[in-house]
Amino acid sequence: MALGTVLDPTARSTDDISAPGPDAGPLAGKTVGFRLDEIWRAWDWIVESWGEAFQQQGAAVKVWRSHQGRTGAAGERVAAELDAFLDSIDIAVVGLANCGSCTGWTVRDALAAADKGLPTTAVCTEVFQELAQNLAARGGRSGLRLHVLPYPLNEKEHDEVTAVARSHVEGLLHTMGCTTGELKEASG
Repeated sequence: MALGTVLDPTARSTDDISAPGPDAGPLAGKTVGFRLDEIWRAWDWIVESWGEAFQQQGAAVKVWRSHQGRTGAAGERVAAELDAFLDSIDIAVVGLANCGSCTGWTVRDALAAADKGLPTTAVCTEVFQELAQNLAARGGRSGLRLHVLPYPLNEKEHDEVTAVARSHVEGLLHTMGCTTGELKEASG
């Protein structure tokens, strides 16, 4: 009888980074970069609300919108844009993981930010949390910070989404590793 070896496809990489990376610390004087996408209007509204809260804490806010063309020359252009964006910020908030492919690109772009040593948080909706965690682990960073929003969001009206954003800003700051002083009045 021949013996075989069965490999576990769920095994973690031996070089996995299980730590979340650096904390964001105080926001004052830092540039927080939000990575947007082309699909989720609710994510645009959330970023608008969170950006205002971060500016009230003394941060500058910068946004970059990802594009779906990620292959060939267009893909190389988008990768270069992302790289330049990441080089221009101090903290990365990447979203929105709200479908299968969006979760893949959100995690991939968050991993790129974390690989540059930036305090990085990926944002997902609760339905895609497990997929985001699995993709982060497969990407070698099982400790990637994830902030989870309710699902669905995109079907809601602007004022409903803004209310969700406001109710999550304090939790996001905690997830990002902001210092305790940063939490005061940020959710107002």
